[in-house]
Amino acid sequence: MAYDMKQTQTAKRLRSAVLLVALAGLLGGCATSGNPKDPIEGFNRAMYGFNEAVDAVVIKPVAQGYDYVLPSPVRTGVTNFFGNIADLFIGVNNLLQGKPDQAVSDLGRVLINSTIGILGLFDVATPAGLEKHEEDFGQTFGRWGVGNGAYVVLPIVGPRTVRDTAGFLLDVTVDPVANVNHVPTRNAMLALRLIDTRADLLPADKVIEEAALDKYTYVRDGYLQRRRSLVYDGNAPREALD
Repeated sequence: MAYDMKQTQTAKRLRSAVLLVALAGLLGGCATSGNPKDPIEGFNRAMYGFNEAVDAVVIKPVAQGYDYVLPSPVRTGVTNFFGNIADLFIGVNNLLQGKPDQAVSDLGRVLINSTIGILGLFDVATPAGLEKHEEDFGQTFGRWGVGNGAYVVLPIVGPRTVRDTAGFLLDVTVDPVANVNHVPTRNAMLALRLIDTRADLLPADKVIEEAALDKYTYVRDGYLQRRRSLVYDGNAPREALD
């Protein structure tokens, strides 16, 4: 019990540290850039370099080994399993965004995939006509009219905006995986989800390397454009980024 409480306190401190780092970057780097969408570019580039180094030394090699060793059906099952868990709060966010039809569809996905799909290992809901959506609390804040705020690169977590950082902290707070009481199981599931997600992104590495003269700018602009599209469900008004 004491160990579990210690782990919970550590997780809370980690979330607080992420927010403090972002705020420190905002306060310390505002004068370093004249770019309105990236006013703390100096801080962000340094943090981007740090994340790239960690990825190159630790995360990417493990993801490559994971991708090489596990058969494709197994990897797909892992991705489906975590995707099924995510569908629960995707449905909640669709409801909060005033899209009840999509919320019902999301919760229907959870019901079907958790039963017929054997705990989500098989995605039988998509062939049945229940579309997979992508929603989070950052998008919900955007739908409520909250602006992006400054672009910020968080340690390990990666690209965010101030709005999406707040949404991310709320996502983590309600995340069913992060709230598993058995600490070894929780940590193993978090690590597996991270590696599985990184393995799914391996094909994008070559695209970025070949397309980008400046990887930082390429990733930043791509992130901001994608988030804007997601907030407006692919129908963003024709105006400049915040």
